[in-house]
Amino acid sequence: MNTNEPKIAILVDGDNAQPKTLKLILEEVSVKYGKATIRRIYGDWTDSKMKGWKNAVNELSFDPRQKFTYTSGKNSTDGALIIDAMDILHSKSVDGFCIVSSDSDFTGLAKRIREEGVQVIGMGKKTTPKAFIQSCEVFTFVENLSAEPAIPVKETELGTTTKNEEKALPTPSPMVKTSRKNEAKFPSKTKQPAVPENITELLNKAFNSIVNENDEANLAELGSALKRLDPSFDVRSYGVNSFLKFLRLIDIFDIRDNTVGKYNHPIVKKK
Repeated sequence: MNTNEPKIAILVDGDNAQPKTLKLILEEVSVKYGKATIRRIYGDWTDSKMKGWKNAVNELSFDPRQKFTYTSGKNSTDGALIIDAMDILHSKSVDGFCIVSSDSDFTGLAKRIREEGVQVIGMGKKTTPKAFIQSCEVFTFVENLSAEPAIPVKETELGTTTKNEEKALPTPSPMVKTSRKNEAKFPSKTKQPAVPENITELLNKAFNSIVNENDEANLAELGSALKRLDPSFDVRSYGVNSFLKFLRLIDIFDIRDNTVGKYNHPIVKKK
């Protein structure tokens, strides 16, 4: 057992999330961020709308937290989740929080947790208000989650090539530009979603913030810088499963292989 594995509290707004996504959310957190030691779902369990959560709660060992709706039009669930989150924060029993909701009411909570230097992961629909998204360090749209195993962050979001990608390319000498013939293998021939113009702008900003004296940047650092500018950035929104493949799709950088040990840590430079 890895005793150094980060501990994560998953707090779900049961009034604002879907039971069918719970297993996928748990897998995403477990693979990418750490061990989900606290798992809670908040809602008025006397309401018929919460019945859909029953099987998911039992199967995935989540703790249902009851919060009666005392006044019409008032969401007491949000308040209960926020109070519990602050109690957990002050207990210093976790290393990060995953707040599952598409509600902007949790914006203040996310900011407060970050002030303590604790990681905040948000998960919600693509309709989630920008204010809540930006208050999180990472925000994942539940529409991007699938039944396939999540790709570890160290191999995709931070730019390191995966083992499958390494098999697709012959091992080059360090700092030798990958040939166009090999580049054609990334991404696959399947039609990819359109890439918004603002993504290119964000990539340029991220690159300029970390570029070295040789006008180059490490792919891992570029991925991290992009996440800081846009916490909701997710390569899965563009039909690929790694940051390397995404950059090949965008095609605004030259990508140079940089093999260290068994892994390739690419270097990028503007074309």
